[in-house]
Amino acid sequence: MTNVLTRRGFLTATAALAATTALPRIGRAQESSRQLTVATRTIEVKGKAASVHGIAGPGGRQGLILDPGERFKLTLENTLDVETIVHWHGQIPPNIQDGVPDLPRPKLVPGETRDYNFEPLAGTHWMHSHVPTQEMNLLAAPLIVRSTEDVIEDRQEVVMFLHDFSFKDPQAVLDEITQGAGHADMDHGSSVATPQGSMQMDHGDMDMGQMNMSDMANMSTMAMDLNDFNFDAYLSNDRTLDDPEVVRVERGGRVKLRIINASSATTFWIDTGIGGRLVAVDGHRISPLNGNRFGLAMGQRLDIDLDLPSETRTFPILALREGERERTGLMLAPAGAAVSKMSDLGETSSPAFDIDLSHEGRFRAINPLSDREVSNSQMIMLDGSMSPYVWTIDGRGWGEHRPITAKSGERVELMFHNMSMMGHPMHLHGHAFQVVGLNARRVSGAVRDTVYVPPMASVTIAMDAGEAARWMLHCHHMPHLSTGMMTEFRVHA
Repeated sequence: MTNVLTRRGFLTATAALAATTALPRIGRAQESSRQLTVATRTIEVKGKAASVHGIAGPGGRQGLILDPGERFKLTLENTLDVETIVHWHGQIPPNIQDGVPDLPRPKLVPGETRDYNFEPLAGTHWMHSHVPTQEMNLLAAPLIVRSTEDVIEDRQEVVMFLHDFSFKDPQAVLDEITQGAGHADMDHGSSVATPQGSMQMDHGDMDMGQMNMSDMANMSTMAMDLNDFNFDAYLSNDRTLDDPEVVRVERGGRVKLRIINASSATTFWIDTGIGGRLVAVDGHRISPLNGNRFGLAMGQRLDIDLDLPSETRTFPILALREGERERTGLMLAPAGAAVSKMSDLGETSSPAFDIDLSHEGRFRAINPLSDREVSNSQMIMLDGSMSPYVWTIDGRGWGEHRPITAKSGERVELMFHNMSMMGHPMHLHGHAFQVVGLNARRVSGAVRDTVYVPPMASVTIAMDAGEAARWMLHCHHMPHLSTGMMTEFRVHA
């Protein structure tokens, strides 16, 4: 049995849902506000009840779908017994509506409501608390803004919302990680090294901007930390693979997978098992890429178009934990197809994610930035270690940070240099940016809001500085963020 309000409260677009969203709703912008409620809910994980948070939209479902042309106009209510605040990840609202504690507005106290009203960006996005422990307790949900192109394509839309989960209190998990207990007994999956072993390296004087492929080959001899905590479960739409979401599809049907990595500390590879086309990342269209395996780090999103074979069988869509055997997923099943149970452990460990940036290097934006002279170029150093568990931006943690400054309207390039042995998904609020450099190579890459910077690598992004305000720039690995890996992109008029 499935309880819609607890275990299945996600916006998986079945035929019934598609029927309600197939056409724009004329005049929606003039209607009253939508309602979102932050609340406690109960889900079942591996046969055990778990109390988690959530963001319920219309009908009690987790998350929100907006129609083409509809404004982001809603009232958010906090029914928790603690303060909270919600960030609209991937959207570019006025700064006052961005959803960061005290920048500029405080968290919502229990029982408080707050109104939001702005023009949204179309695409696959999500929303989450900007309090790390709350996000780790599943205070997050899909935010899908459909476009007119989505209506014309007429594909069945299926949302896959990924999370890592622990039965322990999130603060206890953070304490274990930051004190070293969370990764003290982790096996080879927590780091990658060549048969030659690992080595320590003084990288203080290294110019990453001048690195070439032979340098990267030499880097492969160093141990890279992939994961720093073994969670109890890995969820797709609140469920584990031993009792997955089953989405009914047509034989030979056309499906759009909207995949959101809402996990706190886990990167995934998506394995469709059949050929697909990756058509968008972080809600922004790219030149289509054919394949059956694509990856996404924390905070990132993928849109994959599938043309299903005309067979009466189930098609598993799997999310494979980076460097490990754990996996989760959902099932696409035509009428009459048998759904067999699958193990939540694969036969082999999945590879590390995009160490050489070859995955990111395949993406090309459909709508790149216009050509302009860059008037503001800055280098940002990412560093830290597992022991002591400290992660920094430009050698400083939050509270001691030095803001990155820009003038509203100017073209800015930021080069992230990762001098640590863990990857960092870097997320910038209030802006969409284009990836324009991978190590020493210039590219016309994807438009994004969250970019993964592998160990000992560099990624350059470009953007036009937006509203004059204080915008957050941080690692979306929640234990890293909670220990201070955050700064601000301060835009002046």
